Amino acid sequence: MRRRGLAALAGALVLLAASAPGAAAASQQIQLVLPLRADLAGLERVAAAVATPGSPDYGQYASVSRLATRFGASPSTRRRVLAYLRRVGATAVRVDATGLFAVATMRASLAARLFATSLELARAAGGTRYLTPRSAASVPAPLAGLVTGVVGLSTRPLATPPQRAVRTPRAAQATSAYQPATGTPAGCRQEKQTGGFTPNQYLTAYRFDPLQRAGFDGQGERVALIEIDGFRSSDITTFARCFGLHVPHINAFGVGVNRPLSPGAEATLDVEVLDAAAPHLAGIDVYETVSDAAGSLQAFAAPFENPGFKPQVISASLGLCEPDIAGALGSSGIRTAEAEFEMAAASGITVLASSGDTGSADCIGTRGVPRDVLAVNFPASSPWVTGVGGTNLALNPANTIDTEIVWNDTSAAPGSAGGGGESALFARPSYQNGVVAGNGRAVPDVAMLSDIAPGYAVYCTAPECTSGGTPAYQSVGGTSAATPLLGGGIALIDQELRQRQQADLGRLNPLLYRLGAAHDSVFDDVTEFGNDVGPYIPGNHQPLGCCTAAPGYDEASGWGSVNVARLASIALATQPKTATVSLSLPAHQRPVADHQIIAWVSCSRACLLGAFAEISIDRGRPFVVGSKDFRLRHAGSRMVAIELSSSQLGPLRAALAHRRPIVATVYAVTLSAPADIQRETSGAPLRIRA
Repeated sequence: MRRRGLAALAGALVLLAASAPGAAAASQQIQLVLPLRADLAGLERVAAAVATPGSPDYGQYASVSRLATRFGASPSTRRRVLAYLRRVGATAVRVDATGLFAVATMRASLAARLFATSLELARAAGGTRYLTPRSAASVPAPLAGLVTGVVGLSTRPLATPPQRAVRTPRAAQATSAYQPATGTPAGCRQEKQTGGFTPNQYLTAYRFDPLQRAGFDGQGERVALIEIDGFRSSDITTFARCFGLHVPHINAFGVGVNRPLSPGAEATLDVEVLDAAAPHLAGIDVYETVSDAAGSLQAFAAPFENPGFKPQVISASLGLCEPDIAGALGSSGIRTAEAEFEMAAASGITVLASSGDTGSADCIGTRGVPRDVLAVNFPASSPWVTGVGGTNLALNPANTIDTEIVWNDTSAAPGSAGGGGESALFARPSYQNGVVAGNGRAVPDVAMLSDIAPGYAVYCTAPECTSGGTPAYQSVGGTSAATPLLGGGIALIDQELRQRQQADLGRLNPLLYRLGAAHDSVFDDVTEFGNDVGPYIPGNHQPLGCCTAAPGYDEASGWGSVNVARLASIALATQPKTATVSLSLPAHQRPVADHQIIAWVSCSRACLLGAFAEISIDRGRPFVVGSKDFRLRHAGSRMVAIELSSSQLGPLRAALAHRRPIVATVYAVTLSAPADIQRETSGAPLRIRA
């Protein structure tokens, strides 16, 4: 959402008089993240190999648990770090699922002593107090060589609630904004009256509709949203009812918080736009976290923590300008975040992030307006993340695109434009060679509808949405709306790929740049307007020198907007096949006497496989018994035993003694990780006899 995300407060902080924290501050519990020594170079090599079209390993994704074992911190490092932290009095000590960092909670006074710094109180412009270190921290001697730094000594909030845009048009000012929306809206009367684009319009414009008409609505796919506020389920239901949408199961997971976060505009917007794009997802998993550095770093690894909840897409509508993220995370924190994104790529997960809402001047000053310096937004600037910039649309009555230009609507507020420019933290990745002239990573990669006028029609009753009497039916914008929209499109494509037994898209950028260089029609090239907000920054009024749209790739709109149906057709032609699995049951089995059911399971290629049986006595409620997991190094078959425990054999023997029928339905599966099923055969019935 406009002025939402980690960039919203960067620089808008006012320090109190420097002093040691009082007793209350000293006893405050803070959560620290300690990046661990790990094989980051090896992880990067594997992630690049499986995520690069043309590589022999392309699409050969591995589970996060396997990657964590291979590239995360060694067992010895993990044990020694955890033992030290517990010994000094830290609580809630753990190593995350990636094996990349440890987490610990401790009193501020203890943290200051351990890491050889002093903490002082500071106050954000909105009045929130936080702790910040006076000097650089150092790693305790017992942790030297085991951890590479510490994140979280500063509890500085990295985001504030979004502010409502106040439109003050300037007659002489060029703007991308207009109202109301063009095209033909559909939905309930209240939403059509907002003047914003309705789902039927942006889904048609970006060609979601051919996939949805073919029955691809996200079934079987999961999308994770990284959020720093919560949502009201009733808002999502009201929005869906207005537009005739199904509501997927929505899971809220707390990351470093003990209770659900208060409803806010950002999470509400993200869930509603994602629901419109993929209304039958297996799940929308909302990871709610505090908006400080430690919480943000944990949040990007949180989707790996839940077995059975592996997402195909992670969408983050937050970020911070690079100069400020460098101070908040430090070099070790940034490298750990990069390793999280590499682990996502190596396991086949697409990561998307909004490029920011303040044009090429991404850093925010103390008065809440952009500073007059060029900067880009992290994590969108990560080479492992697809950065999503902003545009505005004009549609014809059939809701197809007449024109699309870069979002730059500084009549709404100074700096209202899609983020983009050249990274100061990351070198130009290989997929941008021959496309980008500079030596730094260029952002964004693509761009989608973001302008607040007309914006997206949504429904939100959170206090920040309805302040000042604003109706709950309203229109909003921002690259944080464009990001989950694209995330929903990727989920639809992954669904079709999965149905065709092909690998998920995973890391998008190498494929996108290959298509862009080939001038493929997967993109609607945006060639008008730019995201330089310098002339509209109070006290500056001079261009910053970046960036203007042009044919092909540019740092104002990337390759342009995405034709989702066309990207799906390209993916179907290029993504490698995944393993197919089949099952056969040997005849004349005696499972009760032998204490096991035997199955032969075959894979068409290397795979992690297993089998399970649903056993029902006299057509009663079945119980499930599973085999161990086995890895085949190449195509072939193996015998799998589904072992029966003594507690399971007892009821079976009793049923046989009373001549009650017993049927086992056996399934073979391939897995991306233990308990994470990729493919499943049809059930094969087996009558269990004495």
